[in-house]
Amino acid sequence: MKYIFVTGGVVSSLGKGLAAASIGTLLEHRGLKVLMQKFDPYLNVDPGTMSPFQHGEVYVLNDGAETDLDLGHYERFTSGELTRLNNLTSGQVFDSVIKKERRGEYLGSTVQFIPHVTDEIKIRLREVTNKNPDVKVLITEIGGTVGDMEGLLFIEALRQFALEVGKENVCFIHVTLLPLIKAAGEVKTKPTQQSVAKLRELGIQPDIIICRTEADLDEANRSKIAMFCNVEVKNVVAFRDVAHTIYECPLDLRRDKIDRLVVDKIGLGDTPAPVLEDWERFVQRIIHPKHKVTIAVAGKYGLQDAYKSIYESLIHAGALHNSKVKILRVETEDIEKRGAAEVLDGVDGILVPGGFGERGIEGKINAVRYAREQGIPFFGICLGMQVAVIEFARNACKLPGANSTEFEKETLYPIISLQEEQLGVEDMGGTMRLGASDSYLIADTLAHRLYDGANMIRERHRHRYEFNADFRERVEESGMVISSLSAKEGLVEIIEIPDHPFFLGAQFHPEFHSKPNHPHPLFAGFIAAALEYSRT
Repeated sequence: MKYIFVTGGVVSSLGKGLAAASIGTLLEHRGLKVLMQKFDPYLNVDPGTMSPFQHGEVYVLNDGAETDLDLGHYERFTSGELTRLNNLTSGQVFDSVIKKERRGEYLGSTVQFIPHVTDEIKIRLREVTNKNPDVKVLITEIGGTVGDMEGLLFIEALRQFALEVGKENVCFIHVTLLPLIKAAGEVKTKPTQQSVAKLRELGIQPDIIICRTEADLDEANRSKIAMFCNVEVKNVVAFRDVAHTIYECPLDLRRDKIDRLVVDKIGLGDTPAPVLEDWERFVQRIIHPKHKVTIAVAGKYGLQDAYKSIYESLIHAGALHNSKVKILRVETEDIEKRGAAEVLDGVDGILVPGGFGERGIEGKINAVRYAREQGIPFFGICLGMQVAVIEFARNACKLPGANSTEFEKETLYPIISLQEEQLGVEDMGGTMRLGASDSYLIADTLAHRLYDGANMIRERHRHRYEFNADFRERVEESGMVISSLSAKEGLVEIIEIPDHPFFLGAQFHPEFHSKPNHPHPLFAGFIAAALEYSRT
């Protein structure tokens, strides 16, 4: 296996994840089998207990791992299916080392950062290597910024690992910032020089430097960076701000032939040039759409990255229908204050995403009622599906005060309740219903048609509360259709209302299975309905 390690310098939020994912895209289009992973230096075991306001969305893998949102970029930009082995945190590393020490596996040795902690990081690299013998290139992004205390052990582990597998099999890529000083009208290279100098102090000489820049990278600055950072001029690559969509990033990096630089470094230079026509057509449909729809995403987390996969899935579905999707981010607390009619006026579709906690719930319920009563296409995901059921129980089934026991433990009508296996669970991390599981579809339903007549589907979950089966007959009598049940437990997975342009709620997270040229069928159906609504 060949290895690419992507580090970042100067500042955070440079787009290391997008750079790594874009390289993965280009190498796959060269015919190489690629796998990606993320090393995160924070002490949390995983991001499952982190606030979406701080960290953004938690991306869930098929095996139930709660991971960093960059793994969503990896799965959308490449075809490799990731597992919990593809996301390693300092918390996992130290947890494993301490457990081994308690079991006596170090045979009485004094446990130290080097070699025991760095060895644990290298063990993960070798484990991924051994379990994926068909993969040709493993791309690993190291979170954080070079020079931060938190990431030093990961950098040291990579230095050691490169010596062990042979430097000819490893490519180090460093992503830095070229700030534009507008008052002077100049791009400054000094932060890049200092960042690379720090990386070299730690024993790693980058092979390729990717420069994030608002402007282009002229030859004078390219030559200056090459000289002071000890790389060839051609290995200084510009990563420009793209104008329309993140899916332009592979095409932008291709301008400086980064895929050619990488394969030459790791001895795969005989692979053919990437064939990118399908990717280019997808990007063009985003840039030059024929239609337009406005979708309100009525959520409770203002941070854009909190619903990253949902926004990307809407873009994928829009491109399928040659439509621009204008996303209106709506705070549900704003709906509570001003009313759904005022806040949601003029939209072509309403999507209520997942979330936790009571704040903003009544705003979500009001958004659902507005969509149902006004005939506006509606799509509810996870908690969005649950509030759709609550709203229907209150207003269509005439069960006043119906609620979820998450928000009101003593509610008279617990239409949504805690899963039986969740009773008594105290730990917050990794204890929900997580990962992919099978469910079957009911024939002659909207969901059945959207999945092209499939009898069984497999989708990813992340939740503790479920539709209460005691109320199933009551809601069905009032006109709600249950169109999918889990294969193992018989839990409600999809609900819909037939006499509506589009009203569907899914207990799972379909956004985790959407890709640029393969949008998820539920998102595709939702955007199709929104387009139809916009024409009426």
